[in-house]
Amino acid sequence: MIGASVGGFLLLGLSAFTSWPVSGSGLLGGEAAKPTVNPAYESEAADCLNWAKPDLSDVKKVDCGNQHLFEVTGKVDISAQYAKEAKYPAAADWAKISLDHCTKPSLDYLAGKFDPFGKYAVGPLNPGEQEWNAGFRTLRCGLQVVGPAGGLLPSFGTAKKQDQSDVYDPGVCLGLNGKSVGDPVDCAQPHTFEIVGVVDLAAAIGPDFPAPEKQDEVLPATCDTMAADYSGGADLKGKGLVVTWDNRLPESWTAGSHKVNCKIGAVPADASGLTAFAGSVRNPNAPPLTTSNPPQTTAVSQAEATGAPLHSEVQSGSNAPSSSQNPSGSATNTTTQTSTTKTS
Repeated sequence: MIGASVGGFLLLGLSAFTSWPVSGSGLLGGEAAKPTVNPAYESEAADCLNWAKPDLSDVKKVDCGNQHLFEVTGKVDISAQYAKEAKYPAAADWAKISLDHCTKPSLDYLAGKFDPFGKYAVGPLNPGEQEWNAGFRTLRCGLQVVGPAGGLLPSFGTAKKQDQSDVYDPGVCLGLNGKSVGDPVDCAQPHTFEIVGVVDLAAAIGPDFPAPEKQDEVLPATCDTMAADYSGGADLKGKGLVVTWDNRLPESWTAGSHKVNCKIGAVPADASGLTAFAGSVRNPNAPPLTTSNPPQTTAVSQAEATGAPLHSEVQSGSNAPSSSQNPSGSATNTTTQTSTTKTS
C-alpha cells in the first residue's frame, strides 16, 4: 500500500490538468433565464465524465461502466489558498495544487492501492481561466487513463475494481514520441510496438512477486508463442523485428498489477532511442480480434491543457523504472514510462 507522502511524489509526474468550459451564459451572470449547468460543476466522488470535443464543451455524466475519460475521486475548495483576486495559476502552480489537494482523496478513493507505474493518472478537473476570474475555486480530483505521451484513452468500469496494469489489447500499436513510446496509433502509421498478447504473471508464476529474473525465465517462450500465433509464423527477424515484453515492479505488484504485454518492436538503429516501423505484422488470414471493450486505438486531444504533458521528463527521469538488459547482456533502450522492456 502506497502512503500519501510517497504516493504524492509518484503521482506528481502523472498529473493531468484539464479545464472545464462554461456551459450556458447564466453561469457567469448572463441573461439566460434557465442556465445550463455544466455537469462538471455538479459531479461528486464516484461520478464518471465523458466528452468528445477537445474543448470539453460536451462533457456529460455517464455510467462508469460505459466509456469515460474522467472518474471523480473527490472535490476540494482551494479558496483559502487562492483569494478571489489571485491570478490564474501557471502550469507549475497547478502541479503543486494537484499534489497538495488531489493525491490524498485519490489514494483514499482507491483504498490506498495505487500503481505508480500503472494506467491511471491523478489530477484535477479545474476551472478554466474565465471561471477562475469569476471566483470559482472548487476542483474535481479524479483518475484518467493516459497514453505514454499523455493522450487520454477511454476507460470502462470504475477504477476501484479495475486491474491497474498498464497493458493494451492485442492489435494495438504504440506510436513514436521523439525517441520514446507514443500514444496508440493506427498500425499503418509508424509505431514502436505492436501488442500481440497479455500475460497474467500471477497465473503463470504464482501470487508472490517474482523478481525480474524470474519473469524473464517465463516470458520469452510465452511471448514467442503469442507472436508466432499473432503473425502466422512470420519471419520477424528477417523483417528487422524482435519479440519484447514488459516486467512488473514490486510497487505495481503490491497494487494488484500482475499483467504484462507481449509485443513486437523494431531493432533499434542505434543507442539514441526506439526505432519505428510501419504496417501490422498480424496474420491477414486470422479471425478478427475480440476485446471486452473497444480497443484503445485513439488518444483524445485537448484544446487547452492547463499544465505540462501528463508524462513529463520529470516523471520519466525520476520515477520510471530503469532500463534493463536483454538476455545477451547488451543494454536495451526500450524502457517505457510504465515498464521495462526486454528482447527475446
